[in-house]
Amino acid sequence: MRMKRIAYILLFSLLLVSCGTRSGYFKMEGRFLHMNQGELYVYSPDGGIAGLDTIKIEAGRFSYEKPCSKPSTLIIIFPNYSTQPIFAESGEAVEVKADASHLKEMEVEGTKDNELMTKFRKQIASVSPPEELKYAIAFINDHPESAVSAYLLNRYLVQTESPDYKQAAKLLPLLIKEQPDNTSLGHLQRHLSELGSLPIGSKIPKFTAKDVNGKTVNNATFQGKDVVIINTWAAWSYESLDIQRALSDAVKAGKIAALGICVDANPKEVRQIIERDGVEFSNVCDGKLLNTPLLKTFGLNTIPDNIVIRNGKVVERNITANTIRQRYGAD
Repeated sequence: MRMKRIAYILLFSLLLVSCGTRSGYFKMEGRFLHMNQGELYVYSPDGGIAGLDTIKIEAGRFSYEKPCSKPSTLIIIFPNYSTQPIFAESGEAVEVKADASHLKEMEVEGTKDNELMTKFRKQIASVSPPEELKYAIAFINDHPESAVSAYLLNRYLVQTESPDYKQAAKLLPLLIKEQPDNTSLGHLQRHLSELGSLPIGSKIPKFTAKDVNGKTVNNATFQGKDVVIINTWAAWSYESLDIQRALSDAVKAGKIAALGICVDANPKEVRQIIERDGVEFSNVCDGKLLNTPLLKTFGLNTIPDNIVIRNGKVVERNITANTIRQRYGAD
């Protein structure tokens, strides 16, 4: 009997090894054509990992494993700064196959959500942006139970330079009904409801706060400034850090004024990041994460997010780092 028990344990262990992952972990392995060596970066917008991780590519292959207690979305950043999502689940493993010159057609096998995202990538690989949007809306309606739908709703209807908040608000209840445990959907719902408190055309509200260096920041700080951009960011979001750097260059060039709102927990570490990146404009971090009062004041609730204020009124939302560089870069 004892030998039989040992045999079962050994067999179970072999099955775990053959599956390539462990309970409580998520693993992805992959290979790339036309990318023999290099680095990828990965972060999680919903807290699946803290900060920014590095993935090494050697001989065209990589392997990455992380603790995973609940489903989360990972965003891979490629050397050309394009991004693609991977949907992590506890005890699961996926295989990534891609041509570095055609990343839009990246294939991910191993879980239902990742295979659905692969199918969507292939659908939009050669279509126009308006057609991409149509495919995204159709996918959300067909798969409200999928984490992919939450990602696509945010990507195509909210975190874009041409957002459609009305359509997002219409689709969001379908996802919440099918994914009641997805906390990121709750954050998104609050974000959409708070957008109405500061719509395009609104005057900048009265506010006062202390930045990470103890300096008071308020309405008077930006008096007489033609363009002010208020940006939310976090150390774990590469996209938001890229926006911060673009804003920093524009401020140094004298084109705009800016205010950063960081949702990280440790103001001291935030100050170190600001010094490292040479950011000279004020940044607020009160350690209250997404509950910081300034987010509600400015109708901001996601990372990254921003509002553009011209002559005291909100004129745009959620512009990208590339737009900032093109519009406000040094001459």
